[in-house]
Amino acid sequence: MNIILFDGIYHKNLLPLTYTRPVCELRIGILTIKEKWEQYIENPIQVKTQDYLAKKFGSATEENSIGINGSILPSDDLMSSLLDLKNKQILTSKGKVIAINPLPLNSENIEEELSEYKMVETKATFLQIENVWDLFKLNDEAIRSDIELIKSEKTFIEASSTNQILGEDIYIEEGAKVECAILNTTSGPIYIAKGAEVMEGSILRGPIAVCENGVVKMGAKIYGATTIGPYSKVGGEVNNCMIQGYSNKGHDGFLGNAVLGEWCNLGADTNNSNLKNNYQSVDIYNYQEEKYVDTELQFCGLIMGDHSKSAINTMFNTGTVVGVSANIYGADFPSKFIPSYSWGGRKPLEYKFDKAMDTAKRVMDRRSIALTEDDLDILKHVYDESQKFRK
Repeated sequence: MNIILFDGIYHKNLLPLTYTRPVCELRIGILTIKEKWEQYIENPIQVKTQDYLAKKFGSATEENSIGINGSILPSDDLMSSLLDLKNKQILTSKGKVIAINPLPLNSENIEEELSEYKMVETKATFLQIENVWDLFKLNDEAIRSDIELIKSEKTFIEASSTNQILGEDIYIEEGAKVECAILNTTSGPIYIAKGAEVMEGSILRGPIAVCENGVVKMGAKIYGATTIGPYSKVGGEVNNCMIQGYSNKGHDGFLGNAVLGEWCNLGADTNNSNLKNNYQSVDIYNYQEEKYVDTELQFCGLIMGDHSKSAINTMFNTGTVVGVSANIYGADFPSKFIPSYSWGGRKPLEYKFDKAMDTAKRVMDRRSIALTEDDLDILKHVYDESQKFRK
């Protein structure tokens, strides 16, 4: 089966996280959505995304491929429906487009071409990331599903006798370091990938995934469902968070019901509120609507795009959205919507593009990763695209 994962209508809904990646490159559970599909079909996956992202993430060229909405996570149930999908059919679920066979690639009028397709409804069950908060809301199920998906291919070791273990649902890959920690799997599994380290005094309550080369610092308190993405460092108190990768929350402070992109850094004693004092549902800024929308969640904390930073003692209000390459500081709560390339606090200035890129290069150099021309083109597009929000 040849598959193309396309952004669909959710790309804008998932900003600022999708400013810098296709929808299918979002991580939830242990793997990105694209990696999950690759595991399922054991075949390379092509991506159809925004033009400005295509140079880095590739363009779909394979004709006669099934197009699948990149916000959808695979499941055995869904795979059965996809295998039954015939030529010139569109698979839907509750009125939403799930898959198109084949996905038109070069048509001048896609809507006219798709009008010839037949709609087929599926009752298959699967997870879908429609809103930014779904990344932490659905992370429990995604962690459990990913463990089942990949565990047969991994080599696991027994936990060291220096650790205190509650429950049996623990997966420590060969090459991970875990000493003098408390690991509680009675509420969900704990997965610790190769190269990762859980330092002494840490307390982890599953479901939790510490991805490759992630670090849980001394004395950290991590509640599920939480994913610590590759090469990320986490300390302090963390509850139900999705950290994409290469980001640091290395010090004390609370992060709850939150999503961090890549290359983010939270200064010491940065805290976010995840519950309103009146216990009402949290509203959050939505790029698609260009206004605040109701999440219908009682707990919702911080959403932060790639390359953004906070200074020490920063306080984020409930349901704060931070764009790409923002540098946040100040004694008061910053705004609940902080545009990309903002510099400051309550009334931020513009973070000049060249200065932001100087910082990004230094940050990435520390991990021996180059800031490429493709990266610069993407970040410049975000700078230009987000200008209207900084006025």
